[in-house]
Amino acid sequence: MATSQTSTRTLPTLHEFFSPGGILSKSPLPYEYRPGQLEMAKAVERALSERRHLIVEAGTGTGKTLAYLLPALRTGQRVIVSTGTKALQDQLFFRDVPFLESLLGELRVCYMKGRANYLCRHKLVKLRDQPILSGLEEIDQYRQIAEWEKVTETGDQAELNELPETSALWHKLDARSEACLGSTCPDYRRCFITEMRRRALESDIIIVNHHLFFADLAVKQEAAGAPDAGILPEAAAVVFDEAHELEEVASNYFGLSVSNLRFEELARDTEMHLRGKPGAEKFPAATQQLRDRARMFFASLPMGSDGRQPFENREEFLETSGDLYLSLRNTLRLLESEMELLEDIDEAPGLRKRVARLRSELEFLLESNASNMVYWLERRAVGGEGRNPGPQMRGTRGTQLRGGNRHTFVQATPIDVSELLREMVFETIPTVVLTSATLTVQGGFEHVRKRVGMTEARELVVPSHFRYGEQALLYLPPTMPDPRDPEFPEAAANTIRRVLEISKGRAFCLFTSYAQMRDLYERLMPVLDYPILLHGTAPRKALLEEFRSTPNAVLFGTSSFWQGVDVQGEALSCVIIDKLPFAVPNDPVVMARMKAIEEAGGKPFFDYQVPSAVLTLKQGFGRLIRSLEDRGVLVLLDPRIRKQRYGQTFLQSLPPYRMTATITDVQAFFEKQ
Repeated sequence: MATSQTSTRTLPTLHEFFSPGGILSKSPLPYEYRPGQLEMAKAVERALSERRHLIVEAGTGTGKTLAYLLPALRTGQRVIVSTGTKALQDQLFFRDVPFLESLLGELRVCYMKGRANYLCRHKLVKLRDQPILSGLEEIDQYRQIAEWEKVTETGDQAELNELPETSALWHKLDARSEACLGSTCPDYRRCFITEMRRRALESDIIIVNHHLFFADLAVKQEAAGAPDAGILPEAAAVVFDEAHELEEVASNYFGLSVSNLRFEELARDTEMHLRGKPGAEKFPAATQQLRDRARMFFASLPMGSDGRQPFENREEFLETSGDLYLSLRNTLRLLESEMELLEDIDEAPGLRKRVARLRSELEFLLESNASNMVYWLERRAVGGEGRNPGPQMRGTRGTQLRGGNRHTFVQATPIDVSELLREMVFETIPTVVLTSATLTVQGGFEHVRKRVGMTEARELVVPSHFRYGEQALLYLPPTMPDPRDPEFPEAAANTIRRVLEISKGRAFCLFTSYAQMRDLYERLMPVLDYPILLHGTAPRKALLEEFRSTPNAVLFGTSSFWQGVDVQGEALSCVIIDKLPFAVPNDPVVMARMKAIEEAGGKPFFDYQVPSAVLTLKQGFGRLIRSLEDRGVLVLLDPRIRKQRYGQTFLQSLPPYRMTATITDVQAFFEKQ
């Protein structure tokens, strides 16, 4: 990725901005000099100027976003900032950048999401009056979108507050590249993607998320330098915030995933774009045949139950059900060849490309034997075609299956992405900065650097600005049974109830298992006097808003509430975690990675399972203390942190919390409030 000069504007030095009496101290917000923030900013500026890589663990409260934004702006070159979550992406663009502009004047910053977030004007016109609109609800949504299209400047779905997030109609209208006509589209100049590209080329900072960054990288890799491939322009540097998620997001986008839903979407879009066109009379029958054969193929897959499972017996499957696979593959080949005969139909080349891609991916998933790939199956509920999620904590896949239509996926995931990341990111981009509040295990970066292939980099650990010894108390109940003991759920319920009575609710109860969460919820709901919110009963954003606005509320959540959640103040005064968050040992991706480590002479549990769980635990505990004024109690019910040798790895990796095994200390802590 080549450098790109975009701005020569003079900005204040880091000392002029961050130091006592500097520009930041004169802002309307409360100011306290943070030496760690200035230290990080200097390290980022040095890495950018010397074209070196940098990895920084910046504790919560450091102010790390300003510590990399100002140095990035001062380079005068284009820098991409990639976040792990859309929540942080929104915070950067809608809060941090306007704050900087209030101090420095107008800045050239662009906010970019993936194509599926934007409306395709060409599809909107094509879909009008199509019988493919199903029911009055979709017709009403279409009218709403059509009216909005006349006034929106961005085409971003987020502006449509009344449109359901999982709208099936939006999936037919979004600007995903699979059906994009590119520069040949009659609406190319008015295209929201074209406009987004233009803004990005004029920007000094481009704010994206990891999913968009790696989706764009995968598109460019596949296109092998073709013009208009991807949407991100060249940049001098990339800053990965929330970099602890890098391995799993990269694994998703360097892998392959084919589902019954993709076949249905291909058939639907083919019918929509070719209906009534000269020479396309045979396609309604062809698409119905595609649907039928796809349905039989996916029904024949050896799926024991919902969830994720290895697909190691592909050869045996081809022996018993190979005719169904060959029938589906041949249908795709026939469809591809028939589309080559279509002339004067703008959409035909894009559709033919989609058919060819789906065929080649299906062939790879069923016939290849790549040594660095793990092949697996999954059945889950989705609102649309999703990328395969990474290794999960025990049982969390259950949260994906409540409601919605279940779809079956055949998937391949790289076992090790370190070489891919080294070649495509660290050896290509002049400066890469990895930062997060949770990157070290026992004070070192070895685990993360090895997993992502970052061999040459400067390192920096910036301690949190918070006074953890005063603000937080870690309670480790002394008499809890082992989590595998049948008595654990009852003991957990009694301990949670006692702690919540002392804290008067105001708590997150975070679980590593959906089944465990439901069990504890059902045990405690009849005996607790506080409002209980349950993960899965409403969208995550709605649950968080209700938690913030409901006095003494308790939220029961699984994996998605362990990170990217920011609740400041007394509303969240306690975080209770049931077990050490080890990944599911029989998850196909986890099993493959552990096997690879063992074959290389390593110790899978200590080299992979423990460090990964340490970072997850640090994320979960990190929900509690979010400001200098926050106070609260952390509770871990799992006694293995005290009794097992590896427990010391967890304890030595956590911030310097004050610890206790006495419930009266918890009571005394809250009485001081």
